[in-house]
Order: sequence, then structure tokens, then C-alpha cells
Amino acid sequence: MVSSTHEHHDYVRKHKFTTPDVERDWRPRGYTCDLFVDPPGKEWVDFTHKEDELVVVVTGRMEFLIGGDRVVLEPGDEAFIPAGVKHSTKNMGASEARWLYGYA
Repeated sequence: MVSSTHEHHDYVRKHKFTTPDVERDWRPRGYTCDLFVDPPGKEWVDFTHKEDELVVVVTGRMEFLIGGDRVVLEPGDEAFIPAGVKHSTKNMGASEARWLYGYA
């Protein structure tokens, strides 16, 4: 489920991946692909990057704040974070979350 303080959800593609075959999708689009494994409650706060970023949750449930929008990602969901946009994330689950990220 996506919730937001805005009426649009341009950042998220729900259930884009049924399996974590993300690297094969991202590489031709010019994105790197690396893995984060976060324990329950882990937060990354107020980041910005010079490059566009993509993220996909592999396991767990992650909350992202992207440019003022709050979105919740579950396995297979892909989010786009535009270059220069402030964003934060948090593992909302009771177990570790595994998520992929890449920059272009």
C-alpha cells in the first residue's frame, strides 16, 4: 500500500518484480545494483545524491520519505528517487530487511 501526503505516486511501481531479477533490468537502464541488509528499526535519514537512485525491497517492509511523500515498499516494489531530492528510509519490520539500490 502506498500512502502519501500528496495526491500523486510518481515514485513507486508496486510489485514490479516477482523475483529479485533487478540487476538484469537496471543495468541496461544505466543503474548500478548493490544490496543493503538492515536490522529492524534501522533508519537512514536525510540523504541526497547527485545521481538518480532506484530501490527495490527484496524482503521485509521499508518506509521511504521521498521529497515529502511517504511511501511503504514491500517485496518486489520499486521506487525512483530523483537526483537532488532529500530522502530517508526505515526498516518497519520486526526482522531484517534486504533491499537493492542503484545509481545512474
